[in-house]
Amino acid sequence: MMGYYGYDHMSGWGLMGFFFMATFWVLVIALVIWLARSGSGLNTDGPTDHAMEALRERYAKGEMSKEEFEAKKKDLLH
Repeated sequence: MMGYYGYDHMSGWGLMGFFFMATFWVLVIALVIWLARSGSGLNTDGPTDHAMEALRERYAKGEMSKEEFEAKKKDLLH
């Protein structure tokens, strides 16, 4: 019988195909991680950030004095 002259997986696109496939999957995984971190809608701010925002709003509205604001700010940051 004559030899088989078909596609050989270890020549031509074999090795390059492996690198293209590996690069493709690395990019897909990086994209999924990036989307999960940026577009998930999950808030990564800690509770102190929300409390400080509320504290600033109350101070801006005039609901507390500067002394009260500074004391509460100090409590939140420690």
